[in-house]
Parts: sequence; structure tokens; C-alpha cells
Amino acid sequence: QLVESGGGLAQPGGSLTLSCVASGFTFNKHAIGWFRQAPGKEREGVALISSNGQSTRYAGSVKGRFTIARANVTNTVYLQMNSLNLEDTGIYYCAADFRPNGDDTTYPFYENLYDYWGQGTQVTVSS
Repeated sequence: QLVESGGGLAQPGGSLTLSCVASGFTFNKHAIGWFRQAPGKEREGVALISSNGQSTRYAGSVKGRFTIARANVTNTVYLQMNSLNLEDTGIYYCAADFRPNGDDTTYPFYENLYDYWGQGTQVTVSS
């Protein structure tokens, strides 16, 4: 099970931090990805962190603004989002992909690889 939290309303240029708490599977053997779906658009990958936390991947649209991190002790992954803009609005999902090779971040946003998905948290960027 994955449960996201931390969404809400932010102004352009503002920040939000999303959290994803996992249970029911071996967290430290799963890479965790964040995806988002904007209104009227397909879901897209945003960021991925490897199972050991040493490797990350980002979509070009968020690189330099978003940071993904994980704490395996608490089965939690975070997405720090800075310099938010209107295009960041959407429902944000976290997902888990079994990757026991700790550094593996290949095919970061291929959704069919992911075993578990959260229900999502809404992020709205508006002035």
C-alpha cells in the first residue's frame, strides 16, 4: 500500500513537499517513482529514486526544481517541489517497482513496470 500526502494549493513560485508512505512490501527493494496527471492530459513520470536512494532520475520539466528523497527507516519517499508553476497542477501519485539492484533507475517512467500505486494527492498551483 502507498499513501500520498502533502498536496494542496500553492502560489506560482511557491513550494510544496509531498510524502509517500509505504506498507505491505519490502520497501528497500523497490524503486519509488512520482507521477502526475494534469487535467485533460495523460499521466507522466516526474521523478524516480532507486531502492538504495543513491540514484535519481527526473523529467526534464522538473529538473532543478524538484528533489526526490527517501528514508528507508520510515518507509517514506518525499518529493520537494520548488519554483512551482501553473503547469505543475495535477494529481500526484507515487508508485513502487521491485528493483533489488540498489542503483537501478533504468526505464524510470515506464508505468507497466510498477507493482503498487497510491491513490494520489492533488496539487494546485494558482495565483
